[in-house]
Amino acid sequence: MNPLDRLAATIAARRGADPDTSWTARLLAAGPEKAAEKFGEEAIEAVIEAVRGDRARLTAEAADVLYHLLVMLAARDVSLADVLDELARREGTSGLDEKAARRR
Repeated sequence: MNPLDRLAATIAARRGADPDTSWTARLLAAGPEKAAEKFGEEAIEAVIEAVRGDRARLTAEAADVLYHLLVMLAARDVSLADVLDELARREGTSGLDEKAARRR
């Protein structure tokens, strides 16, 4: 199992945990909107570090983005497997073609 699969499994396991003892449980208990807000905050922080060019800080922020993305997905009952299936579906398709298909 790779680290993202392990992280997704940990997030799923924490869904019913005590929000006073688990940050993940607290985010999930606060609802999908709060999870999305936290994901957005972390994404902005990653963008800032990308612009600044600090590789170590960007790496740390990217890890936060991945964690909060998985929490946001879990809050809406979308699994990592669902996302990976979508990526596999798009494999071999030009990004420009894929974007154009979504506009139709």
